[in-house]
Amino acid sequence: MNEAVPFIGISRHRIGVDGVGVTTLAAFHGCTLKCKYCLNAICLGSSEGLERLTPQELFDRVHIDNLYFLATGGGICFGGGEPLIRVDFISEFRKLCGNGWRLTAESALNIPRENLKKAAEVIDDFIIDIKDCNPAIYKAYTGHSNRRALYNLRWLVKKKGADHIMVRVPLIPNHNSESDRDASIEWLKSIGITKIDKFNYIIRDKK
Repeated sequence: MNEAVPFIGISRHRIGVDGVGVTTLAAFHGCTLKCKYCLNAICLGSSEGLERLTPQELFDRVHIDNLYFLATGGGICFGGGEPLIRVDFISEFRKLCGNGWRLTAESALNIPRENLKKAAEVIDDFIIDIKDCNPAIYKAYTGHSNRRALYNLRWLVKKKGADHIMVRVPLIPNHNSESDRDASIEWLKSIGITKIDKFNYIIRDKK
């Protein structure tokens, strides 16, 4: 897979927000959802004008921080958008960087199971944005069903183990409540999830 794909940004020297150690966030364009409060709404629009990179070109760009990655156990965090729609790119990148770098993916898991199976072979850790486990709340917020995402999460727990998965569970203004979020957390615990990031979306009024 040597095709150049669009990126919405590459951010170096991130610590404590994208997994273990010093990381570089490589954010792909493109997503499978249309969330009401999208952090990176640019990923939903046209990719025209965005920087395009092949796996080799991305590797050449981020290799400057090789010593940081090796010394801290860090590496690359693939985000977006939904990075796992670019799983062939990530697989090729793994061949280039080898096993010395930790690869992390920030995903909503609303992707085909085949994509997830390929990702599980090359990604070390997963940060999952589950939104809300209630199907009605999820659909109102994202425009899609969460059935596939929840099935994929169950599969991922069995495949990778809970130690390699952290799930983010937000309180979303005008969409879910504290009790809704608590219900999501209880369900996550019931399938073996132990790492849970409970946080609140902060929506700023547009002026």
